[in-house]
Amino acid sequence: MKAEVRKNLTTYFILLIIVLIGIYYGRSIAGDYRFLRVWDFSNLMIMAIGIPFLFFQSQARLPEFWSSFVSSKTRIVVPLVIGMVFGILDVFVFKVIIHPEPYTELPPFLQPFPYSVFLYLSGAFEVEVFYRMIPLTIIMVAGSWFKEGKHYSSIFWIALLLTSLREPIEQLPDGNLTLVLYSLLTGFAMNFLQGIYYSKAGFIASLFLRLGHYLIWHILLGVFVEYVELL
Repeated sequence: MKAEVRKNLTTYFILLIIVLIGIYYGRSIAGDYRFLRVWDFSNLMIMAIGIPFLFFQSQARLPEFWSSFVSSKTRIVVPLVIGMVFGILDVFVFKVIIHPEPYTELPPFLQPFPYSVFLYLSGAFEVEVFYRMIPLTIIMVAGSWFKEGKHYSSIFWIALLLTSLREPIEQLPDGNLTLVLYSLLTGFAMNFLQGIYYSKAGFIASLFLRLGHYLIWHILLGVFVEYVELL
């Protein structure tokens, strides 16, 4: 087994361990909070579906998780900052403009800290595996094989477009047209950039971009609501 693939596997298993810790942590505090979102052990088994795809990153012409040809800045720092920008924008629109009044309880998209760190890291991991890694790996392996990769670039851009539309379409909010368009456009833009960074820096870059968004939108906003507005 190549060293790069071993790193993929090691990273993936570390993420699975974090998911497992989050499950036990959530179960231990479930009685203290209403509407606590806790993963089931079946979710952990579902995440294992992604393991076979760790062996096919190079065949798909996608960077391995910790490719030596990718700098830490490109893999982690820049994607994280981009994700945080999207998170700040969401907080401004949804919290500052739409819901400026203090919350009287944690809304469903926020969870108590520090449990929120485990839940939303697990959630980001899940989205990136099933919305990005699995579909892109399958399509781009086929693209590399089809006519010896002659149409790889065209296939990639089509795959990137389709995978970038999936999440924002599935999560369109109720509300006026302006809010729906905002959610659709920003959701598509973030997913599109994640696909770009996946292609140039690998799965970890895409994951960190989403984590940057979740850090602001789900975790830090949750801290503010829990420890400022609810006190």
